[in-house]
Amino acid sequence: MMLSTFIEEHKLPAEFKRTIEQYYIPLAEKIVSQFTKTSKAFFVGINGCQGSGKSTLTDFISSYLIEKHQLNVAVMSLDDFYLPSEKRNQLSRDIHPLLSTRGVPGTHNITALKSVLSQLENHKTGFTIPRFNKATDEPFPEEQWTLIDKPVDIILLEGWCWGVPSQTEEQLQAPVNELELQYDANGVWRHYVNEQLKNNYEPLYKKMDFWLALQSPSFDCVYQWRLEQEQKLQARNIGIANSKIMSPAEILNFTQHFQRLSVQGCNTISHDADVIFYLDYNRKISDTPLPSVAEK
Repeated sequence: MMLSTFIEEHKLPAEFKRTIEQYYIPLAEKIVSQFTKTSKAFFVGINGCQGSGKSTLTDFISSYLIEKHQLNVAVMSLDDFYLPSEKRNQLSRDIHPLLSTRGVPGTHNITALKSVLSQLENHKTGFTIPRFNKATDEPFPEEQWTLIDKPVDIILLEGWCWGVPSQTEEQLQAPVNELELQYDANGVWRHYVNEQLKNNYEPLYKKMDFWLALQSPSFDCVYQWRLEQEQKLQARNIGIANSKIMSPAEILNFTQHFQRLSVQGCNTISHDADVIFYLDYNRKISDTPLPSVAEK
């Protein structure tokens, strides 16, 4: 009953049941097995490029752990910690124009993230987790944030750059796409992003007890996956005032902001993850990676 309800609520194809049974449930049980060995809050870090299915996966794992194991679970997305446009625009004026666009390290409220992680780690209650509205490109009003009203057992934290390590000076030298070539020829933006990643994000990775990587076959598929996400977002927000939903051309430009670190993630984090789900171009999980991952 739980599987059919989940598939129906998320508008997934009927054959997705096989993916759940073959991959999602064993993953959930592995997480429970690890959790039972500790007496503290258990953090699960989930990495995967845009549109790879992180939200669907975390929603299922959460529902399964709550229903089958009566655990208290918090689902968090790094996206929900994006800075409001006003603060990003200030960064764009002070440091580099590309920082007005949400996404890369440096455009999140890391102070808030640290606070939330600390409170969850110490089983605190009575605080809220931010939520970000991509349709308006602004945080939701605070009264719509997620309230933590009881101690949490397991925290699922997903993000496209979550777990990705910083790059070397050599890696930062050459632009990786047209966006960097045209707007960051001198490397100011990518160097700033890399420093933010190294100094403010990487130290927080140590809080994770378990890592999962959703590995895409190449960066080439990210545009199509992200376009599908935006179309679903548009369908849910028809008629919304001040909509910031992007056109296909804007999506193409947007995804170029993510290319450098998405490829870095494919080539690094999956090597150390506790579990890796290799995705094909249709986002179906394969037992082996496609050979082109490291080449794209």
